[in-house]
Formats: sequence, C-alpha cells, structure tokens
Amino acid sequence: MNAFCAALGRELLVLWRSPAEIINPLFFFVMVISLFPLAISPKPELLATVAPGVLWVAALLAVMLSLDGLFRRDQESGVLDMLLTAPVMPVVPVLAKLLAHWLLTGLPLVLISPLLGHMLQLPDAALGTVMLSLLLGTPALTIVGAIGAALTVGLNRGGILLAVLVLPLYIPVLIFGAGAVSAAAGGANVDGILAILGALLALTISLGPLAVSAGLKISSGN
Repeated sequence: MNAFCAALGRELLVLWRSPAEIINPLFFFVMVISLFPLAISPKPELLATVAPGVLWVAALLAVMLSLDGLFRRDQESGVLDMLLTAPVMPVVPVLAKLLAHWLLTGLPLVLISPLLGHMLQLPDAALGTVMLSLLLGTPALTIVGAIGAALTVGLNRGGILLAVLVLPLYIPVLIFGAGAVSAAAGGANVDGILAILGALLALTISLGPLAVSAGLKISSGN
C-alpha cells in the first residue's frame, strides 16, 4: 500500500505539471459535442435522439486522445525500466498510473457530462444516468486503452496501431453505455444495463493491470 500511494502521488504530480494532457481530452470532448448541433440541426427532438451516441463516442475518442502518451514519457526517460524492475509487483505502479490518469483526464469528462447532455436536449431524468454510465465506463475505456498503449509504447507513431488494437475492444462498453442513456431518456429501467457496465468495469480492473504489465514487459524486452 505504501508503494501504491507513493506511485500514485508521483503520477498525479507528473500529470499536474503537464496541464495540456489534462486539458486536451476535456477540450476535445466539449468542442465535439458543442459543434455537433451546428452540423446536423438544432431541433430538440433530433438532438435528444442522437445525444446518447454523440456523448459516448465523444467520450471514447477523448479517452483515446489521452492514451498515446500514457507510457511514452516514462519510456523515453528510463523510468519505465525502473518501475518494471523495482522490488514490487509491476502491477502496483501500473495501477497507480491508471488511477492517476483517470482522475485527471476521465473524471472531468464525467463531471461535465450532465451539462453537455442538457445542451443536447436530453431529459433531466436521464442526466444522472449519463453521469453514472460514464463513471462506470470511462475507467474501463482507460484500462483497455492502456493495454494497447503498453504494447505500442516502443513504436514511433504508434497512435494508428493503438486505435486498431483497442477500438474493437471498446465496442461492448460503447453499446451498453449509450444504451443505458437511451433507455433512461425513454423512461425505461436502466438497472440491468448499468449492472452490465459495472461487471465490465470489474473485469477490466481485475485483469487489465496484469495485461498492461505484461504488455510493458513485452515492449521493453524485460
């Protein structure tokens, strides 16, 4: 636990000193959703229909935008090799990095999502579901994306390969996340869909950090 807390503090400090990595995903999320009504129509009925998909696709792409450099700085500075050979299980610093990354890049998306959902004319009753679905879904997106980032960390211009690796794995989270918001907007019960999202999150938390650690070892040759 001491090693985890120390690694978490380090990762939060490193990210805090790189404000662009925090601001860019949030700015992208807000701008995509803000521009979307201008591209199709400002009609409330149409916006409410497409809002669940727009919110979730924008959140997915915003998370992906932040993943390419997740391990790259550590790999270039040699810190990554030190973390993998430290006298603790590699999963400990990996889990700390993933948590810090989500707290500063994923959590702001969750907090601002009800405002953007309201802007897309979603019913007020569905705004809580928007926030809760993203609260369950964005950590899963971050962990799954981190697996691809770990496998491509040693490659130049690995962003395209990262997208090819992780986008198919994002599909279940995207389907159930957008489905929960759509169901809530239609007045249906969403407990079952949110339970599935929670199960997907539990699965990624259980196995994801181990897969990320293995991917980093493969990429670094350790």
